[in-house]
Amino acid sequence: MNKTYETIKVEEPFPGTLLVTLNRPEVSNAFNTQAGHELYDVFHPLELEHRKYRCIVITGAGDKAFCAGGDLKERKTLTEEQWVLQHELFERTFRSILNCPLPILAAVNGHAFGGGFELMLQCDFAYASRNARFALTEVSLGIMPGGGGTQTLPRAVGERRAKEIILTASPFSADEAYEWGVVNRVFEPGEVLDKTLEAAQKIAANAPLSIRQAKHSIHYGLQMDLNSGMMFELEAYQRMVHSQDRKEGILAFNEKRKPNFKGW
Repeated sequence: MNKTYETIKVEEPFPGTLLVTLNRPEVSNAFNTQAGHELYDVFHPLELEHRKYRCIVITGAGDKAFCAGGDLKERKTLTEEQWVLQHELFERTFRSILNCPLPILAAVNGHAFGGGFELMLQCDFAYASRNARFALTEVSLGIMPGGGGTQTLPRAVGERRAKEIILTASPFSADEAYEWGVVNRVFEPGEVLDKTLEAAQKIAANAPLSIRQAKHSIHYGLQMDLNSGMMFELEAYQRMVHSQDRKEGILAFNEKRKPNFKGW
């Protein structure tokens, strides 16, 4: 992806792994309207054009914050109509991340508040720095979570815990986030990005079609009853039977070599 952006940085640190860095450290990587446009520009095409990459990592610049959420200084200048339009942009951006067929990992290098926490919750899983803190503080500002937080957080921690977090607007620690299932692992400051990229490389080494179908099956199967989910999984599985990667995987196993997966 050979584009230069104002508010984010996009790199390919390893073949097939895309690293997206929220790059406004002077405002704790809060996202403004421009950042919404730029994130949408990165993620929206990937819903269809997903063969170039195999895994995506999202992180924040610096060691203070992953993302503080929406830029409230910018929002102070917006009319109600502009506020509504901006939020529609953010909603579309978040949906493009949620609907991305590629696995998305969050490297939470610092605080994740408001929309920044919601952005993390859109990812498939997250690793966090031990000094990170998390909160959905919207009700203390006269609004409510509007980036999917009332839907994604209960799916991660359960209804009662999610209500406590959202209704009290109270921050919680990385260790609590791990205990409650919000993040998968906690690392010392400075380690989290490297550890997340290691996980991304492991994912990228596996069969791309298998990864996409497994993610698809988990995500949508959880929204069904168990029998329907089992049938959905079977349909997802059958798509791989005739794939070249399935043939390559079995052949490589029997030839005792590393498979060369192509994604079809």
